[in-house]
Formats: sequence, structure tokens, C-alpha cells
Amino acid sequence: MEDLKDLLPVEAVRLDVRAADWREAIGAAGRLMVETGATTDEYTREMVANVEENGPYIVIAPGVAFAHSRPSPAVLTTGMSWVRLAEPVEFGHESNDPVTLVVALAAKDSAAHTSAMASLARLLGDPGTASALAAAPTPEALHAVLTGDGAEASEPSATPEPSAASKPSAAPEPSAASGPRAASLHKILTVCGNGVGTSLFLKNTLEQVLDRWGWSRFVSVEATDTISAKGKASEAVALLTSREIARTLGDVGRPVKVVQDFTSTAEVDAVLRDTYDV
Repeated sequence: MEDLKDLLPVEAVRLDVRAADWREAIGAAGRLMVETGATTDEYTREMVANVEENGPYIVIAPGVAFAHSRPSPAVLTTGMSWVRLAEPVEFGHESNDPVTLVVALAAKDSAAHTSAMASLARLLGDPGTASALAAAPTPEALHAVLTGDGAEASEPSATPEPSAASKPSAAPEPSAASGPRAASLHKILTVCGNGVGTSLFLKNTLEQVLDRWGWSRFVSVEATDTISAKGKASEAVALLTSREIARTLGDVGRPVKVVQDFTSTAEVDAVLRDTYDV
């Protein structure tokens, strides 16, 4: 598995970038991956086409877009880029606009970058780290926070306690009548347009909640794309996804749960409680 330090070199970080619209914002992130040898220009066009085809589902959290497309010949090696915008831009997302941060991913396959996605999901979901990233004055300082090399990442006081409203309730007992039984393994699908990006973010956040509940023994999580999800839906107790992808999926014979903020353990906690009626 490759981690953030492997996939996101400091040369692929740009701060205070100006973009007139979401296409230019994705273009800026794409150029960085071209410059660092991860992709060709064609991949940038593929990332833009992904939004044109599937909508702004890549805006995974308030102010954060995760630009990506499917693995293709335009991907030379798995890599990432990070663009903090000087002024926010609208992507057309009904709840998470406007966007001030564009993180881009180019994946050779669906496996090598899963560890990096888990790390990034945790970093973006942590209020203290998110604040440190937003305030970082240079690419080097931001990269140090991301990779855990700087004082910002190691200072416990940098992470404030979440507010009472954002704290999930106490974890339910695994033996609850409506919860999963030890004798069976339930599956939940997290779904995005391509199965290699935003669905992995949501998978990692859901797994954090399951770990906290002590339910990881009973529920497995699989990240997948819309086409595969339709074929696998019958195996799952529920599918978690964005509103845009939920519309694309339609009726798959299983509950489709919409998550607005893919980095929010509190929101995913609430969705999981609704799924299992606990």
C-alpha cells in the first residue's frame, strides 16, 4: 500500500490558486499531476468529463472537491495533487458548495492507494487538522501537516473537542434485535461514479464508525462504482452514496442512503443508525 507521502509530493501542492470556475479548478489540479509525471493532459479532461457526466458528487464535504476519473492509459503512475483556491468556486453541489480545496487523484488501479485514502479521510475529518491545513502558509508547511512531519500534526491541542451537537450517541450493542448477528456478516456498499475515489472516502469514514461501535466483525464495507453496485446490490443491506449517484442508481432493491459529508463520522453514524433502526 502507498501512503500520502508516496502519492502527494510537495511539488504537487499549490496554495492560493485563482480559478474562474470549477473546470479551471480541476484543470489546476490536473496540471500539477502532469508536472509531477503522474498523468497526461488527457486525464485532466477525463476528470472534467466525469463531473459533466455524473454531476458534482466529487464535492465530498463542505468546501472540498475530490477530483478523479477511472484508471485509464492517461494515468502514468498513481499520484495526487492538492490545490487550495484563493477564492471559492461553485461546483453546483446543493449543500457542500462553494469549494476552496481541490484534491485530485489519478489511480492506476483500485487497490494501491487505499491506505492513502484512509489517511486522507481521517485528516480531513479531524477539525484540528483541517484548520491547520487551511492555515498553512506554504506548500511545505501544508505537506508537513499531511504527512505528520510537522509540529502542527503532532500537537494534541491542535485538535479541539467536537461540539456536543456533532458528537455521535453512544454505540449500540451488537446484540440489539435489529443489529447484525455474530452468525452472519452483513455488507454495505459505498458507491461513486468510478469506484476508486469518493467511495473509498466514504468507506473509510463508515469503517471508523463501525470500529467505534464494535461492529466491524459483523459488517463489511465495499467501495464500488455505479455499474458494479447495481449488480451487487442484492448482496448488501444498504448502499451509501451521494445524492447525485443515488439518482443514477435508481431503484436497486435495497435501501440507498444519501450522505452529504463523506468525512463526517457524526453524519455516517446517524445514517448507520437509520439503516439498522438503533
